[in-house]
Amino acid sequence: MKDFPIHTPYIQLNQLLKASRLAESGGQARLFIDDGEVKVNGQIEHRVRAKLYPGTIVEFLGQKVKVVADENAGEEENPGTETSE
Repeated sequence: MKDFPIHTPYIQLNQLLKASRLAESGGQARLFIDDGEVKVNGQIEHRVRAKLYPGTIVEFLGQKVKVVADENAGEEENPGTETSE
């Protein structure tokens, strides 16, 4: 199982399939979901834009992806550095 970190509170199912390269496009992701080929937490999911929160496990084509919270979310890019104008 591979982890998929997100820096937002959730990610939509179709976006996850595309971003994790399980689907080549949003249209292809939609077809897989509509055809019942995607499971979320062990249940077939037909909602294309189902909200996936950290801890959610997505199964597709024998692969599993776990949504995890990005530990660096909310941190500054260069903490401690200031710019003066």
